[in-house]
Amino acid sequence: MKTIDRIVPTATYPSERALSRPHWSYSQLNGYLRCPLQYFFERVLKLERPFVPSAMALGSAVHEGLAEYHRRLQQQSEIPDRCVQQAFLNAWGRSEGRQPVQFKDGETRDDAIAQGVGLLELYLQEPPPENILAVEQEMMVPLHTSNGKFLDKPLIAVIDLLHRDDNGLMVSEFKTSGRRYSESEAATTLQASCYVHAVQERFDESVGIRYVVLVKTKKPAVQYLNTARCDSDLSRLGDVVQAVERAIEAEAFYPIESPMNCAGCAFYRQCREWKGCNSARRKAQEHAEVATC
Repeated sequence: MKTIDRIVPTATYPSERALSRPHWSYSQLNGYLRCPLQYFFERVLKLERPFVPSAMALGSAVHEGLAEYHRRLQQQSEIPDRCVQQAFLNAWGRSEGRQPVQFKDGETRDDAIAQGVGLLELYLQEPPPENILAVEQEMMVPLHTSNGKFLDKPLIAVIDLLHRDDNGLMVSEFKTSGRRYSESEAATTLQASCYVHAVQERFDESVGIRYVVLVKTKKPAVQYLNTARCDSDLSRLGDVVQAVERAIEAEAFYPIESPMNCAGCAFYRQCREWKGCNSARRKAQEHAEVATC
């Protein structure tokens, strides 16, 4: 067993070297499982999103603020007033610079920013995590099926927060949500399996996972949900990845229509116009040729 006391922090996002190698990530897997056709538009045709939903922009910016706070705790450095808020505002500005932010009906830019700042202020009132080992740590690890077969593509995971508590090594994953998470969500999400697998493969040590949900209700709250994964869950992860890989190779791309998937989808127009993947490919190619003329 490897004993770890501190990990040198890495960049917030996976390195270019890591991303240049074909790999899997939770966002890729979840994207396909949530809606294969949206996966096709975004990751196969590589269509640009015309906008980013405000909830996504807010969640990313809140993560930047949390990372700033946790890094300062890890380094035992001073946490000046407004430094966490400034990290959030800088991230929000970068998001606006990349593409337009689409707000919900009745929501304004000021509303969203105030909500994000309020969530961060609420979290900063919570007891701070101790024994922090890493913040936004990138890990690349192999994947294997329940039959012991290793897959060609590794898994890349970026861990929000890795620390030790009274129960041992712990991954904390942060979420912003308009509602509280259920225990069944934490118990079944593939994300937890990805992150536990990555840490255990990297450090040969059992690990727990805690979801910290910043709840965006009228009265904001911080929710904590602990969950765990066993060996059979981690072997199942490899089986799921293998099944997704085979489905993508077979071009099994189709819409999964639901209010949750379709509301605010950046590819809603392309989805409604879709008449099969070959037709969509031709349209994308024609559009690209026009754009380069």
